[in-house]
Amino acid sequence: MFRRLIITIILLQLSLSLTGCFSSYPEDIKYFVKPQNVNTSTDTYILQPPDEIEISCSKIPIIDKTRQKIRPDGKISLEAFGDIVAAGKTPEQLSEDIRLEIVKLYKFTDEKPIDVKISTYQSKFYYVLGQVNQAGPRVYTGRDTLLQAISVAEPNPMAWLERIQIIRPSSDKDEKPAIFELNYDRMMAHGDTTKNVLLQEGDIIYVPPTVLGWMALKVEEAIRPIARAFSGAYTVRRGLDDNGRYY
Repeated sequence: MFRRLIITIILLQLSLSLTGCFSSYPEDIKYFVKPQNVNTSTDTYILQPPDEIEISCSKIPIIDKTRQKIRPDGKISLEAFGDIVAAGKTPEQLSEDIRLEIVKLYKFTDEKPIDVKISTYQSKFYYVLGQVNQAGPRVYTGRDTLLQAISVAEPNPMAWLERIQIIRPSSDKDEKPAIFELNYDRMMAHGDTTKNVLLQEGDIIYVPPTVLGWMALKVEEAIRPIARAFSGAYTVRRGLDDNGRYY
């Protein structure tokens, strides 16, 4: 009984210490937008290297259905038309720039003879870190939701699903990052999508470990060097016999 009480107290202290590590503020969710409140499409996506685009122009076969990867200098090359700056523009803006080049050699009756679509997103990322099976950067497409990001990352058994931190970093030293907290268990169990926001480029989703998970990680961290030392000693003691076999 006494031992159980001591363990409970230790877990409570650990829980309180971990809680103090979080810097989330419920009101910071105001800096994020909900998917249903904004019309986000590829028309508003800003192209950058090394995004890849596809150009459609049925009247000019040499460029119709061609794919171009935006070069590090921000340009693409079109046969017979030369280099065109693509970086920093939306697909619609790039389409208009290409049209202005081709009308120098061709006449069109169509109001929009050129169509530019994004075939591969490669220049922008958000990040899912912590206790997930698929941690790391994720390609940002402009329509990525929080629910989608966490589901794809696959939280593992040590994940503290009630305390997931959503972080929007700030490059301005005078402006603090926006951070709010998500109870993913509640979202899944009750269909509560009030915090299912649209992500932006550079956003970070951190899935912390539970108290027991944190303890397991600390134990593993302490044991790993010892295990390596014993493994190394065992390897050194082993040798090869005349037939090339370990003994």
